[in-house]
Order: sequence, then structure tokens, then C-alpha cells
Amino acid sequence: MSLLEVKDLSFKYALSNKKSLCDINLKVEQGDFLCLFGPSGSGKTTLLRHLKRELMPEGERSGRILFQGKDITEPESCHNACDIGYVMQNPDSQIVTDVVWHELAFGLENLKTDTPTIRRRVAEMASFFGIGSWFHKKTSELSGGQKQLLNLASIIIMQPKLLLLDEPTSQLDPVAARDFIGMISRLNRELGITIIITEHRLEDVLPLANRAVMMDCGRIKYEAEPRVLAKTLLDSDDSYAAESLPAAARIFGRHSFDCGCPLTVKEGRQCLFSIQDSINSQIHFEDIHKSDCKGDTPAVQCRNLYFRYQKDSPDIFKSLSFEADYGEFICLMGENGSGKSTLLNLIAGLFTPQHGKILIGGRDIKKYPAKELYYNNIAMLPQNPKSIFLHDTLREELSDLSLAEKLGLTPLLDRHPYDLSGGEQQRAAFARVLEQSPRILLLDEPTKGLDAQAKRGLAGIIADLCKNGTCVIASTHDIEFAAEYAHRCLLLFDGIIASEGSTHEFFSGNSFYTTAANRIARDICPDAITCEDVIKLCGF
Repeated sequence: MSLLEVKDLSFKYALSNKKSLCDINLKVEQGDFLCLFGPSGSGKTTLLRHLKRELMPEGERSGRILFQGKDITEPESCHNACDIGYVMQNPDSQIVTDVVWHELAFGLENLKTDTPTIRRRVAEMASFFGIGSWFHKKTSELSGGQKQLLNLASIIIMQPKLLLLDEPTSQLDPVAARDFIGMISRLNRELGITIIITEHRLEDVLPLANRAVMMDCGRIKYEAEPRVLAKTLLDSDDSYAAESLPAAARIFGRHSFDCGCPLTVKEGRQCLFSIQDSINSQIHFEDIHKSDCKGDTPAVQCRNLYFRYQKDSPDIFKSLSFEADYGEFICLMGENGSGKSTLLNLIAGLFTPQHGKILIGGRDIKKYPAKELYYNNIAMLPQNPKSIFLHDTLREELSDLSLAEKLGLTPLLDRHPYDLSGGEQQRAAFARVLEQSPRILLLDEPTKGLDAQAKRGLAGIIADLCKNGTCVIASTHDIEFAAEYAHRCLLLFDGIIASEGSTHEFFSGNSFYTTAANRIARDICPDAITCEDVIKLCGF
């Protein structure tokens, strides 16, 4: 008997004319590690929520979902709520208490577990997840990576048989994301917990899975072992599929190598070294050139900024300085809690530094009247896109429907913004911000929840804005996006800008804050940072 079986599942949200899920059939065996991926709005999150009875969305539903042979929608099935665990995309959405150890104990207390058992399990989980050093900390003081790890530990402490994860690394920095994925792999290997994870960033997840499922338009389009599925997608005409695969597969998967279709950096390096003699390592790769309309005065100047949230809290910034020109696209990078969002809020005038100056167009930000500062001057896309929606339909939110068409939102105009997928909400919020026609555009994690095609569309719009003289500053954990499209990258660490440079200069010297393509090619050509660079290097 399969652990989980989905039979002919179809679903349509209330007030929607289109089915979000169509005839889904899926079997999940005990101990599976299943990677579920597909374009934004393809139904991944909707399917995942159906597998957890308490999170099932409202709407018209047909078909059956069986967990350990019993229909989970029927009250008499009475499977324990903790048998199926769910980790959400946003680390802050799941934390309910104020202290770390309270969060660990919360689920067990609600299950009326006896005190000695709670103490034993809390101690065990804190040790396993490495939480001991921040065990007594307030949850509000944790970094994004720590919060997501705490969410995971709070679920695992209840000993689930099935763990559902909805893009759990989308808001984590590259190092924290790899640590988190590594922990999930350990849970699968060492505890035998069955995993179903949805992801757009397949670089670290797909090689760990024993099964992969691609969804599109509410249906399961492909299902196979990851290597087989990767080869199938590369041989198809599906551009999304090819762009979503790990770098090693995108570079070498269409060619014959002993390892078949490579998925990891290690396998990609083996493929590269096997053809080393035919490679022209003298190829020079050029950065994207900035617009010529930068003007005489920088768009943004930050001079010796010091900032802290409270009088007795540590400094977030310590004499931080940088400049951004009109027509330039800059990506801010750094670990969770390094101050990327804080810096954007300072530039937007939402926070005031304790010391230092911020100049907008050569003028002190304090001397701008609020209306002048924000009207056709500065606009900001916040990390939570829901915070800027005001109306019941997307059509009411957007006055410029040409933007909706550019961002692929036209079929969604009559939907409530809160009923959209995470990636669709992100695109809708971006369109809403663009209607302000800003000269300085601030983006906080703009690629969160976006698939490969949506990222490319976003990059095209940013490039057009830069050509017209707009300064775009984005905080991001998406290294591949920054490497491919940014003019310049900055790394925030310990309150200062620890490193900055053009994309090839910035990424070619790093070990972790760099692309998978660069890790594959760095011993032969350190300047190659994108898949296209390595493909050109190989002469494919």
C-alpha cells in the first residue's frame, strides 16, 4: 500500500472559471523524496495544500486523496494531524511563539504530550538541528535561515510520516538554503521521512530526489527519475523546462557523457575535464554595459551610514557608503539579516539613519517633501507583495493593462490578488509599482516565487527601464539572476559593503556566493559565470 495516493483530483477555486488542478493522479511510496516543480501558477502549492487536510483551499473538488489507505477528507479517517507536516514558503508565516524553545514545545503541548516526553524531544531536536546556541533567543531576533530551520524542527519534533515543503528556501541566502536542503536530505536518509518539496531552484534539490514531477496548467506533465526526466525535458521544446534544470544538465545534458545527464557540480566538472583538450580557455566574457544616460549626478549616494533599530541594539550599518547611477541595475547580496532590506528602506526614506547622509539625485533626502520624493521619483516593491494590494480584483489594481500583458497577467485580471500563486502575486505587485513611473526603483527579493521564464521577462523590463535612465536596486538571494542580468553586485557583511564589482569580477572569486556554472568551470576559466558562458567555452 502506498503512503499517499491521489486519484483523479480536480479542483477549482471559488469564483474562478478555470480549474487549478485537472485529473491529478500521483502515488508516493514510503521513504520517497519527491521534487515537484513547474511554472508559476501551475498548481504546485494548490496540490500541496490538498495533501494537508487542515490547509485545503475552498472551492469545487472531485477525486480522492488517500493517506495510508484512508481518505483524508473524511472525518472518520481520523489520522493524526501531526502525521503530515507542512513547512511554508515564508519563514515568518509559521512561527507563533516568542522564544525558540517555546516554539519547539508548542506543537507537543497542543497534542497534550506529557512533560518528560516534551523535554526529551525538545533536547533531542535542539541537538540534531544545532539550535543549542540560540535555544533561549527571541524568535524575532533570528535570521531567516534560523527561522526556517526552527519551523522545520517544530514540525519534525511531532514525528510526521510525510513532510510537505512549499519552496522553503525561496527567502534564504545561498549558504542557509544549502544547509536547509542538506538537513531535509538527512531527515529522509536517517529517519526515513517521506518528502514532497516544491521548488523553482532545482540546483540543490533535484540531485537528492529519487522522483521528480513537473506540473503545468494544473496537470502533471512529466513524472520520472530525475536524470531521466532531465534528459526528457532537454530533448523537448519546452523552454521553461530546459531553463529550470541544474546548470550541469543545461550545459552538458544534450551531449553524450559517461555519467548520462549530469545533475551536480561534481558531475559537471567531470564532463568539462573530459573535453578539456578541446576547450578555448582564452575566451573573454564581457559584462552587460550600463546605459549611457547616467547623468552628471548619481541617482543614489549613501555616505557613512550608521543605523540601528533601537538605542541599545547593535549597529546594522557601520559607516556604509556606496553610489548608484541612473540607468544602472545593482544587486545587493548577503546572508539573511545582513541589512539588505534595511538599506532599501533607508534609501526609500522609510527609515532614518542615526548618522550619515543619503542623497537622491544629489539632494539630501531629508529636504524632499514626501509628495516630491515619491511622485515619479522613488518606488519600492516590498518583500511581501500582499502589502500593496488594495482591491478585490487584479483588474482594479492595475490601470495600465499593457503591463499586465508584458508580465503574463492578462488571464488573471478578474482574480483576487490573494488568490494568486506566490509568483503571480510577485509579478502583479511589480506591475503595480511600475505604474508609478519611478526614476529610482527599489526591489526587495523580486524573483521570489518566479519561474525561469518569468525571471527572464522581469529582467527584460528592468533592462528597458535602465535604458530609459531608471536606477534599479534589488536585494536578492538569486545568484544566477544577478550574474546574468545585473550591471554591478554588492555584498553586505558586518555592517559594510565587503565586496563589490561587475558581475564577472564579483562572482569569479567566490566559493559560495557564485553560480553553479562558475563552480563547474572555475579551474579552467574563472571568468565563466553563467551557463551560456560555459557553453561558449566548450564550443557547443
